Amino acid sequence: MRVRARIAGALAVVLAACGVVASTGGPASATANVPANTLLPKPQMGWNSWNVFKCDIDEGKIKAAADAMVSSGMKAAGYEYVVIDDCWAEQYRDGSGNLVAHKVRFRSGIKALADYVHARGLKIGIYSSAGLHTCTASPEGFKQPGSIGHEQQDANLFASWDIDYLKYDNCGDRLGQSNEQRYTAMGKALRNTGRDIVYAVCNWGEAEPWLFVPRVGGNSWRTTGDIWDSWTAVTSLLDQQKGLEPFAKPGAWNDPDMLEVGNGHQTLTEYRSHFSLWALLNAPLLSGNNLATMSADIRDILTNRDVIAVDQDWGGSQGRLVRDLGNGTQVWAKPNSDGSVAVVLFNRGTATTTVSTTAAEVGLGGSTSYSLKDLWSKAQSTSTGSISASVPGHGVVMYRVWRQGATVAPPASGVHQVSAMPWLASSNGWGPVERDTSNGGNVGGDGSALRIGATSYATGLGAHADSAVHLWLGRACQRFEAKVGVDAEGGAGRGSVRFQVYGDGKLLAYTDILRAGGSAVVLSVPTKGFSTLELRATDARDGKDHDHANWADAKLTCGSPSGGVFLSDRDFTSTNAWGPVERDTSNGETPTRDGTVLAVGGVRYTKGLGVHAPSSVTIPVNGACHGFDATVGLDAEVGTNGSVTFEVVADGVTRYTSPVLRGGQTADVAVGIGRPASLTLRVNATGDGTAYDHANWAGARLSCD
Repeated sequence: MRVRARIAGALAVVLAACGVVASTGGPASATANVPANTLLPKPQMGWNSWNVFKCDIDEGKIKAAADAMVSSGMKAAGYEYVVIDDCWAEQYRDGSGNLVAHKVRFRSGIKALADYVHARGLKIGIYSSAGLHTCTASPEGFKQPGSIGHEQQDANLFASWDIDYLKYDNCGDRLGQSNEQRYTAMGKALRNTGRDIVYAVCNWGEAEPWLFVPRVGGNSWRTTGDIWDSWTAVTSLLDQQKGLEPFAKPGAWNDPDMLEVGNGHQTLTEYRSHFSLWALLNAPLLSGNNLATMSADIRDILTNRDVIAVDQDWGGSQGRLVRDLGNGTQVWAKPNSDGSVAVVLFNRGTATTTVSTTAAEVGLGGSTSYSLKDLWSKAQSTSTGSISASVPGHGVVMYRVWRQGATVAPPASGVHQVSAMPWLASSNGWGPVERDTSNGGNVGGDGSALRIGATSYATGLGAHADSAVHLWLGRACQRFEAKVGVDAEGGAGRGSVRFQVYGDGKLLAYTDILRAGGSAVVLSVPTKGFSTLELRATDARDGKDHDHANWADAKLTCGSPSGGVFLSDRDFTSTNAWGPVERDTSNGETPTRDGTVLAVGGVRYTKGLGVHAPSSVTIPVNGACHGFDATVGLDAEVGTNGSVTFEVVADGVTRYTSPVLRGGQTADVAVGIGRPASLTLRVNATGDGTAYDHANWAGARLSCD
């Protein structure tokens, strides 16, 4: 067996923990080898029985929910899953070891109920747990069996019932197994059935599921404990989402738990806030109220198509907290795929107050005017940059904002130190962001020399998490570079920061958590075609007292304005030594999309190609593209092993060849390609074997008309 296969195979077993697999309704054989993470390109929408009914469920209530989902307009608004939660089964398995539907409450059986739901154009979900028992005692006082040790048998049973969705909980005796082991087993079992089944991991945020679930093809994972119908619970769960933004992407969603909208213990204003913020987070929208009896007001919240459109639109980043204004008010924002930004002005206090931000602060600077649509009142307005509203206590005002005016001139050609450039906007966790010094106190100019590890730097930015600096690129800058780390002032081990780079609101690259005392990490990110750049430093969810974040020697290389497109979003033909060429993930095993986040030189990239040498990718460009940029190297998975060269060929003419790169080494590619009919990217083996030649074209971007 190949060394490469052993490494990747072992990793796949460890990572298979928490998938979510959604039915596409096609024949089982067509998707038998498709990993789960291709099956949920948008956050799931539907209804779950738990919040309103708990264990008091039966087939009549599930049917009524399905009927109401259609008649209320929820199906037309995008809701599709009807999920049966805990207490649907008897307390025993039958003589063959199979789970048994409760003979009184589900007397017709789950297959018949699935047929009923499917006949209404909806999909059906079911519940189990990764332990010996599920979580809650039924009205009769018993608990249904969990699935640990029976994963394949239960997955086969669910598939035979035409189940489309599995919510997999975290209760019962774990038999000494870890989170990864337990959730890996069910993820693998679901894939083995050959049926597409959404596998929604519900492990309450234990063991950082945002790290291990996506690596095994998972589609959603609970980030927190359970929600309940109170304002305190909603705001508590919202606060726990902070810092998880880098991990959401199509097919892999952070889940702050189900919606409580309409369950009677909050006001309509609070429910609108709950719904708005979950939509901004690209969270699964699973209502948990009684659909058959809901009021028109609750229906109108749940079917607000403008708000739902924000949730279902992937613009390159999950929504996030932009600024905490410190008086109970906050600004949240997320990019949308049409170039607009969704903005939530949030008032956590009890009295009506004005909440304000700017277009620049939410990622839309550089224009002379903007158009705004209030997604609840539907009012439309224009602004020269201010975004402000009077917001009721516990309420939100939610806008969608577009540029509509003339834009400012781009930076001149050349290399620019960011500390010497004008900024569109900046915010900082302590005092101002400093130019060419570290962050000091709360007065500008009181920092000291920038130091990361044992190295001092003459130029750069000194910030304190949470911080952001927004820059205008005007589509004219091809690369951003910086050496990032926590300032040495706080002492080794003190302070912990994650650095992130956004282009037009899209997350492009991010670091792992960096701590004081460590060496700088080199961030090198292709940026051609983006209008704005955001440099963000966030805390590691562990407090931020010492989180002095340095962007040392931060610089932009700029040229003539040009359009840009990610190569992974284009059609191509390819050959690859191991499995397929992967889009936006590293090369894994033989199935499609079974890799992980592209990782090169200590930086993780959200876009690019993952290959295995020898590899060749050919992209038709038909004379419309004239430049190519990427950061290249072997994926971090191989450590210091492996060796390859990278080659860029335009219509048969070699435009770039890298030196031999070994594990841990990187190179920046920025090359003119003329205007070829096609572009070919090759990764070549170097004669020392290919077992570890797992290579990435990270951030690969074409410059096009």
